[in-house]
Amino acid sequence: MVDTVVVASAPGETSTSMLAGVSWPAIVAGAIVACALTLVLLAFGTGLGLTMVSPWSGSGVSATTFKITTGLYLVVIAMLSSSIGGYIAGRLRSSWADVERDEVYFRDTAHGFIAWALATVLGATALALPATSLIGGTAVGASQGVVNGAQTSGPMDVYVDTLLRPDSNAAATATPAPAATNASDSRGEMVRLFTRSFRNGVEFKGPDRDYAARVVAARTGMNQADADKRVDAVVTQIKADTDAARKATASLAFWVTAAMLLGAFCASLAATEGGGLRDGTWKMRR
Repeated sequence: MVDTVVVASAPGETSTSMLAGVSWPAIVAGAIVACALTLVLLAFGTGLGLTMVSPWSGSGVSATTFKITTGLYLVVIAMLSSSIGGYIAGRLRSSWADVERDEVYFRDTAHGFIAWALATVLGATALALPATSLIGGTAVGASQGVVNGAQTSGPMDVYVDTLLRPDSNAAATATPAPAATNASDSRGEMVRLFTRSFRNGVEFKGPDRDYAARVVAARTGMNQADADKRVDAVVTQIKADTDAARKATASLAFWVTAAMLLGAFCASLAATEGGGLRDGTWKMRR
């Protein structure tokens, strides 16, 4: 024998048991509430994050602590906003009279899940800028290793500046740079050379590396052995920064995935609670 739940409609309320089982106004309301709460919590988290970091040595939290805290806060935002949005979607949905208990439970769960999905789509467009502002600090410093060859002045210029910095201990007279006597031309050539190599994932060695070392020796007044060491050090730094940026991006992706999955679960669960309270069957479900 199948259990049914008969819900009495409020005065002036029309039963929708014969209509579509999706209450879109309730879903949209829940999604908007979830997006609004997410924006508020992001703004609060931005202020909280700014109080945690400091340019002074020993005054702020470490980079690892900041990354973990940011990830946990993303999870908290998703759980809290999704729960309230799902509850609103379940509590405001239409009455389903003469509908089986299992069907009501499924519809409430679906309402919460759809509200979460709609809030996620809206958040991906309307809340993209605040979210980027909050979580962008996770990869501060490490993101300098990401190469963007389309920019005129990009992150690679920082490494070329380090590469061509004059050596105070070197001789004052330097030999002309090979195939590039103009300082501006040689610097631009070095930027393009490094950008192409690391953007395409090509190992920086062979003729390109030898040429870079000769340009460094000519521009800085260093001997060839020291120029070779500087080129190797800069190449190693570029790889380290790029790898750090890759790891930070992967870590952030895992945190966002966990937050989204927990948000979907919380929204679905909260919608069933809201629907039960709306129909007066919450104690029966418990």
